[in-house]
Amino acid sequence: MTEPQEPENSTRRLPTVESAPSGGVLEMDQSASGSSYEPAPAREEPGGRAGRFWSGRRIPAALVALVVLGGCGLLLYDVAAVRADHPAMQWRRTAADDLASRHLDDVWVLAASAPAAALGLWLLLLALTPGLRALLPMSRRHAGVRAGLDRTAAALVLRDRAVEVAGVQSVRVKMSRRKATVRALSHFRELDDVRADLDTVLSHAISELGLARPPGLSAHVRRPAKKG
Repeated sequence: MTEPQEPENSTRRLPTVESAPSGGVLEMDQSASGSSYEPAPAREEPGGRAGRFWSGRRIPAALVALVVLGGCGLLLYDVAAVRADHPAMQWRRTAADDLASRHLDDVWVLAASAPAAALGLWLLLLALTPGLRALLPMSRRHAGVRAGLDRTAAALVLRDRAVEVAGVQSVRVKMSRRKATVRALSHFRELDDVRADLDTVLSHAISELGLARPPGLSAHVRRPAKKG
């Protein structure tokens, strides 16, 4: 005869710790209830795959274009001046002498190449990553339509739904691309009951957001700290 197994969503009561007025630590006869789960795999949408939005990178592109344009214009002007039997600019003569006399392991060469390499890596990173981390792609119902939801707006929706649960006093929601972390304070009702209602309400709210990759949910409920 096998022993009954505990369900996966069962929670344990944990004591919460609060700072005492004198600066010490006081253990309170309270409990904290928390649960978390990972979202179901994303389903194939009729409108096609809903990938992340790519940033236009307008400011970095404009800065790089201005620097390249200015450098090329200055170099072409100096070359044209030399062709017209005028002496080359002092900066170009100095740079040519330094490049001819300094070795690759010279301190000044290494000091100048390090920022250039870092700038190049940064530009490559911008070119290869989509950016726009605050914009969550939504499910595509039609092939020619793409929509996104701001993470702040999604967090506000979940917070508004959470405060409607009986016993919830206040709620903080942290929304990331992969998980929604909800921390609630409950001033009455059993914490496990409040957390169970939060799981139900927030799971339904996340499904109503219409995201292409619904985030996982991590809900935590505790009592507010006693004053005095």
